[in-house]
Amino acid sequence: MATLTPNPSYSLSLRLKLPNKTGMLARVTQAIAEAGGNLGDFELISRSRYDMVRVLHVDASSEDHVEDIIAAVKTVAEVEILEICDRTFAIHEGGKISVESKLELHNQDDLAMAYTPGVGRVCVEIAEHPDRVFDLTIKGNTVAIVTDGSAVLGLGNLGPAAALPVMEGKALLFKKFAGLDAFPICLDTQDTDAIVTAVKQLAPVFGGVNLEDISAPRCFEIEARLRKELDIPVFHDDQHGTAIVTLAALINALKLVNKSLTQVKVVINGAGAAGVAIAKLLQKAGASTIVLCDSKGILSHSRDDLNPQKLEFAIDQSGSLADAMVGADIFLGVSAPGVVSVEMVASMAADPIVFAMANPIPEIQPELVTGKVAVMATGRSDYPNQINNVLAFPGVLRGALDCRAQEITPSMYLEAAYAIAALVSPQELTHEHIIPSVFDERVAAAVASAVKHAARVDGVARK
Repeated sequence: MATLTPNPSYSLSLRLKLPNKTGMLARVTQAIAEAGGNLGDFELISRSRYDMVRVLHVDASSEDHVEDIIAAVKTVAEVEILEICDRTFAIHEGGKISVESKLELHNQDDLAMAYTPGVGRVCVEIAEHPDRVFDLTIKGNTVAIVTDGSAVLGLGNLGPAAALPVMEGKALLFKKFAGLDAFPICLDTQDTDAIVTAVKQLAPVFGGVNLEDISAPRCFEIEARLRKELDIPVFHDDQHGTAIVTLAALINALKLVNKSLTQVKVVINGAGAAGVAIAKLLQKAGASTIVLCDSKGILSHSRDDLNPQKLEFAIDQSGSLADAMVGADIFLGVSAPGVVSVEMVASMAADPIVFAMANPIPEIQPELVTGKVAVMATGRSDYPNQINNVLAFPGVLRGALDCRAQEITPSMYLEAAYAIAALVSPQELTHEHIIPSVFDERVAAAVASAVKHAARVDGVARK
């Protein structure tokens, strides 16, 4: 496997004391470079006649690589490491979100209106006119981010407490990109019935629900039941956010190779929440030849170990992932590191499209297939064409809440994907630019507008 690229998730800050003489900083940066570190910003903190203190930011590729970089710096004579800081852990100290008041209370009149006795009038208004809760409380702009911690990122079943940093991050992104107030709800149960009950009991506070990091196949049942039993939109980002962004990127990638989604052979590796949702959305978009694989190979009618979600995509062909990829136009990976070889990519059709989206280590390193694929995408921010769910979920929930949708429909997913794809103009479209940046301010608004339109066409909008 190719050496991983240093990236900010393993970023450290080194506070160094160096002699104040020519060439000392160069010796330090040379040591970092030879250890494979990627030097970022550096700052002069203080300087005297004899020495200076500098802070250097360095990206590494793993925890072991961090230790290698530190060891390399320690070998530089006359340099003293004063402090080592893990920058990723530092920004998580104390949590990443907070609750702030929208009102300033200056006097008794303010207090009487914001709280008792004036608030009682507002309570009665909601009791008599239930829809007013959307206007007179936080409900109309608030999302519950619900998890049981059973499938945290690609790390597995870490439980609710260890899932909290991810949910906080999700809340941060909802606020940053869509202006939505979101709150982490990490449930201390992995019982399907208990999760459904808990979310239903919490629902009066929230305008929408974002399910997150719940393992398959339970996530399918939980989502289906909540959609049936609640009158607010329920969105499972691991399924539908991934599917929306994948389709958006694929729409543009296919333009570059002059192929049609209706004619290509698509291989998806990973038949959990994301893989199944991608397959369903591609079908709705017109794909007719989809081969879905899991860790045991092709989902075949000959297998007797398929759950209902996998069985829906079973085909007559059997065999391994390598067998499935022969002649394929597109490979979409939502599975595990390093499961695709260069030989497997070489067996694909002409101008292959490869989306290796396993994170942090993709199914195949892009460096291994440079020049061998027409379009390459990953889930990582340090390579071109990052398939990142933040392009979808803020705008989807923004649009759903704005039109007070009762549910989120497949047409809303489809229109969201088309809206994202359309933000890359023909003039901008290249093999390394098939999807907008997550910091493109147009994205959430475009997705929200598309979602609202689809909700009204589907008859699920109440506003």
